[in-house]
Amino acid sequence: MAYEIKVPALGESIVEATIARWLKQEGEAVAAGEPVVELETDKVNLEVAADHGGVMGALTRAEGEVVGIGDLLGTIVPGSAPAPSEPAKATPAAMPPPSAKEGNGAATHATPTAQKVAREHGVALQGLSGSGPDGRITKDDVLRQVQPAPAATTTVAPLPAEPQPVAVPAPAPPRPAPAPTATPAPVASGRREERQRLSRRRQTIARRLVEAQQNAAMLTTFNEVDMSAVMELRRRRKDSFKERHGVGLGFMSFFTKAVVGALRAFPSVNGEIQGDEVILKYYYDIGVAVGVEEGLVVPVVRDADQKSFAQLEREISALAMKAREGTLSLTELQGGTFTITNGGVYGSLMSTPILNAPQVGILGMHKIEERPVVVDGQIVVRPMMYLALSYDHRLIDGSTAVRFLVRIKELLEDPEVLLLEG
Repeated sequence: MAYEIKVPALGESIVEATIARWLKQEGEAVAAGEPVVELETDKVNLEVAADHGGVMGALTRAEGEVVGIGDLLGTIVPGSAPAPSEPAKATPAAMPPPSAKEGNGAATHATPTAQKVAREHGVALQGLSGSGPDGRITKDDVLRQVQPAPAATTTVAPLPAEPQPVAVPAPAPPRPAPAPTATPAPVASGRREERQRLSRRRQTIARRLVEAQQNAAMLTTFNEVDMSAVMELRRRRKDSFKERHGVGLGFMSFFTKAVVGALRAFPSVNGEIQGDEVILKYYYDIGVAVGVEEGLVVPVVRDADQKSFAQLEREISALAMKAREGTLSLTELQGGTFTITNGGVYGSLMSTPILNAPQVGILGMHKIEERPVVVDGQIVVRPMMYLALSYDHRLIDGSTAVRFLVRIKELLEDPEVLLLEG
């Protein structure tokens, strides 16, 4: 009797996945509870574990295939794996390429995509220096190790059957058909192209962004906020705050508190349209956009109105770390009543964020830049930030959007009100 491995329920609104990689191959021993295959979904990658121990049987689906909930992936046969033969032990050349998980925890410093590319090309991650956040190894770091050698672009094509004078150069080889992998495709001119399959997550991001623009009457309104008071408060309190709470006092807790205050004043911005009805939500689950290798993901801070500055900073920091490591769970990505995105960390001065459907509002933060402004009839230099609120005009009128953004501005320019109002 063989035990079947099937695609499990994947979470809210997720009905299919792509087989990212098999963690076990046919004939390998498998322990109960041990992961055997990694699935890539719209939101996260997840591992499917074996319900029973035994030996890996037939793999009915290949890496890269799209599968649905309940589809058969493979089987596990009761028993134990045969011991490897002596010749196999004595032939290192027959061993598979080093796994991304081998060697001094190198995989823990590489993104999931980088680990996959390293396996495909047999690149050892040990010793590679990463260009990502905190020195993490990215896909590009791995690909630089598999670039064709300079001589490869000048390799002479095989001579035709008829003898040719040695002095006549052979014709340039024809450009090969693009492969579905990330392998660079050298061309005779010396210029380089590569063709990659869009990840399921990237495809979903693209589809959802287009749907958001097509299905909502999206509009953006702007304002600017003087960050002097927030920056001064952080300057005075950051050391004692970190000593007391063990986490730094950043800007995101101030903006989250300000957003909650504005949502309380304008409940429709915390709503959702369903058919010919609107659902007004009196809880505040705030999505915080985080940039990762494959785009933006939006983990959610639940009940943000009930959390202190320290709790917000700690949770946002933890979610951002998990996002960059690719370890967010589905529940941490689901739901959300309003979203904050910070393009300022990349130097953006102004932008128009796209709605995170089915939400009807999203706040865009931007770069803090010293600019001359007029205060009490005097020209002074202040640290200013442009704010952008994109909203669904089907539910939110322009006057509501403008007043909502003004309320955020008021709370940030007088942050003591954030403390007084909780």
